[in-house]
Amino acid sequence: MPIAMLPKLEGFTHDDFDVFSLQGFEERMTALKTHVRPKLEALGAALAPELAHLLGTPVFAHVAKHARRTVNPPQDTWVAWSTNARGYKAHPHFQLGLWGSHVFMQFALIYESPLKAPFARRARQELDRVRRAVPEHFRWSDDHMRPGGRIHGELGKEDLHAFLERGERVAKAEILCGVDMTRDEVAALAGADLATCALATFKAALPLYNLATT
Repeated sequence: MPIAMLPKLEGFTHDDFDVFSLQGFEERMTALKTHVRPKLEALGAALAPELAHLLGTPVFAHVAKHARRTVNPPQDTWVAWSTNARGYKAHPHFQLGLWGSHVFMQFALIYESPLKAPFARRARQELDRVRRAVPEHFRWSDDHMRPGGRIHGELGKEDLHAFLERGERVAKAEILCGVDMTRDEVAALAGADLATCALATFKAALPLYNLATT
């Protein structure tokens, strides 16, 4: 069923973003599991077939469980899509997630992936093509634990080269590229509209995904 025909796909409200203001570990984790995770699971299920069609191979949604956390509550949460049924961290993937201030949608190669350094090296070799392919309003980040990043249209050729070189050289550096939407922008959208925005973002980032997988 097309995304626009999914009336039960819930969007995120200000209450969902406010979950990250809860101070206690158990309190925040309970709120995430109760209110936010079901919406991420629904978005994951809705977009998986769309991404499978886009990539030409089965795609699986993986919702963050934060299972390793026992004391410090998570500052963000997310759903990731990859072509591997068992996980996403070792693979090029797409993400949609929430901080208390915004939603992010992005292509990602995080530090666990053995394809990160080869991608960064190849992207530097094809830097002009990468610069043309990425929309100017997209932002680059090298750490999924920190919000924000640098806007593609504001980066010079040497800036992007340095960013990618660091991604190849530094084991903990990551390569994330996508967009952010403020909580006010997201709260004004129906779930299907948010899913449509995410899919458009992932389509725009497809040249990066293809560069990482071919």
